[in-house]
Amino acid sequence: MSGLAAATEGLLVPPGQGRVVQAPAQHVTFKVTGSHSRMASTFEVIVPPGFDVGAHVHTRSEELFYVLEGELDVLAFEPRVRTPDSWRRWESSSGNRVVRATPGTVIVVPPGCPHAFANPTGEPAKMFFQASPPPDHERYFEELLEILGAGGPPDHEAIEALRAKYDIEQLTPLRHG
Repeated sequence: MSGLAAATEGLLVPPGQGRVVQAPAQHVTFKVTGSHSRMASTFEVIVPPGFDVGAHVHTRSEELFYVLEGELDVLAFEPRVRTPDSWRRWESSSGNRVVRATPGTVIVVPPGCPHAFANPTGEPAKMFFQASPPPDHERYFEELLEILGAGGPPDHEAIEALRAKYDIEQLTPLRHG
């Protein structure tokens, strides 16, 4: 029997608490990990000005984003055409376009749905982010932030290999700065 099945107490993570992994491009606080939940890993993410995660798609993972502070441009649809350079002008066959998400906006991304977020403003944005199933995104964040923390321009080959390892098909480049 796993520790999860036998758990008799819930988890309470006070404000400002949780394990932090950070690099110049991103600041991620782990709030709930696979050691506490069979359903999802949960994070608080600070997205700095100029950061663009790049459009990508997962075959197995489902994600939920909730904007807490600031503004993010977000995409969560299959475009008519997947242009490889940028997702910002993509449009779906039903007319959906990239939107500016403000505090209180929720974005749910099912498996197979291209999605992206970027901070086009001069101020950091903060979001609540949930990824299911755990713990893949926990491991991905740890390894991605190691790559981004190395300094200089991002190592796109290393990021591509990392994303392939964690069920992420990159459609447009990750950018920061």
